Amino acid sequence: MDLLRAIHDLQIPNVLPVPLIPTPLALFSLVLFLWSLGPALKGEVRPGFLVWLRLTWAAFLIPAATGIMLALGGSKVPSAVRAPADFIRENCPQPGDLSRICLPVDPSQDHMHWMYVFFTILSLYVIEVLIKGNLVERRVALRALPVVTLFMYGAVYMIGHTATFPGSTPGT
Repeated sequence: MDLLRAIHDLQIPNVLPVPLIPTPLALFSLVLFLWSLGPALKGEVRPGFLVWLRLTWAAFLIPAATGIMLALGGSKVPSAVRAPADFIRENCPQPGDLSRICLPVDPSQDHMHWMYVFFTILSLYVIEVLIKGNLVERRVALRALPVVTLFMYGAVYMIGHTATFPGSTPGT
């Protein structure tokens, strides 16, 4: 379980003033968004973009598979689980119903985490559909590509955010 958790919880150290790329998937998604501007402007998808899209799928599926295994084992996101009392006494400045990062426990964040995972997989699928141009004329579809990839980046960012921080209604 520790190996699964280590793979699932992999983070990129923050080197920017704003944590834009907290996880490898967020990095892949941000690069995919920036790269999607090219096909939107030029009207064609080059092989490099397709390779990066496949790498983004892999960067999504690895933590998704480990997350499913952890969930089947009974794990929940850290923001949804109360830390042990001795941990709170030693590490948190105030007592209470707190998570491992000394913020209020919010059980609803586990469901929010899964919702954003669903948005990410839906976005990846829509990107594939837009690239193929089956439902919408390809030129029009490629213009929508940056919007979908930016939405996906936001969803990926929120996957990590909901796992760590409580929502607006902690304790519910």
